[in-house]
Amino acid sequence: MKFLITGGSGFLGINLTRYLLAKGQSVVCYDIADFDYPERSRITFYKADIRDRATLDKAMVGVEIVVHTAAALPLYSREDIYTTDVIGTRNVLESAFAAGAQRVIHISSTAVYGIPDHHPLREDDRLQGVGPYGEAKIEAERICESFRAKGHCVPILRPKSFIGPERLGVFALLYDWASSGRGFPVLGSGKNLYQYLDVEDLCEAIWLCCTLPCDKTNDTFNIGAKEFGTVAEDFQAVLDYAGFGKKVVPLPAEPVIWALRALEFFRLSPLYKWVYETVHKDSYVSIEKAERVLGFKPKYSNKQALIRNYEWYLANKASFQGKSGVSHRVPWKQGVLALAKRFF
Repeated sequence: MKFLITGGSGFLGINLTRYLLAKGQSVVCYDIADFDYPERSRITFYKADIRDRATLDKAMVGVEIVVHTAAALPLYSREDIYTTDVIGTRNVLESAFAAGAQRVIHISSTAVYGIPDHHPLREDDRLQGVGPYGEAKIEAERICESFRAKGHCVPILRPKSFIGPERLGVFALLYDWASSGRGFPVLGSGKNLYQYLDVEDLCEAIWLCCTLPCDKTNDTFNIGAKEFGTVAEDFQAVLDYAGFGKKVVPLPAEPVIWALRALEFFRLSPLYKWVYETVHKDSYVSIEKAERVLGFKPKYSNKQALIRNYEWYLANKASFQGKSGVSHRVPWKQGVLALAKRFF
């Protein structure tokens, strides 16, 4: 089949590209960032913005399945988040179905649940986005549902934070501190359950949504690890693997959160509200629906996914030294947190 991946140069994009190429599929990648991977000669690439409808239409010719991963992440401006994640999503759907695509798989986020009051979270729970990103993700889902109502096939996946090869972003903080022989602070006791997801398992879920009959897939599914522990247990596994004998260090949640709010306001920290307001609380979703309907069977536990990502970080550290940005492909600027590292 011929696939188009929006956000094809990103962390999920390159992992999905490699996954599909390994299955003998034809891949078109579409992204505002260069596709600077060894697989460049094996794919068709459009360097363009999903807000550019004319170029989208050119890229969609002959495409059978679209996987829409492109998004402006929480560190982008409010305007960029809205125009990319909402208007851009509408562009992708309109362009895909006008060109005759069979289905569009939309990659949403568990950020649509906001800061919940119970767990596990299920697909029919109340949506309450926190900040521009969470709000935009909810609106984008509603647009997808409007296309379903017109008879189109638009599976929606809500993955937990996913990690694996090529993932940096906020997780680079943990890996940097672990590899330099530091302990790592966690908000609160660290005894809260927090679920992640390996990117390979997410690619498997996407593939199921691409290939199973539409009457099964044309729905909304939570995707996450089957096996996960507490924040302290899972982060400690990375510190143990690093081999310096360092430990997770619990910090009192309330005063630190107030400090992080101030640092975010003055743009002195890469951590945004949804991260620091939820990381000390339970955060996990039920994947029962995906298991039952799609036959989804995640391979990796939290610990395995984190260590697999850390191994990639160590092997590739030299290639991103000195780089930073607001995407998952590069480390986020640590800001004042880089100064805090010396105390751990």
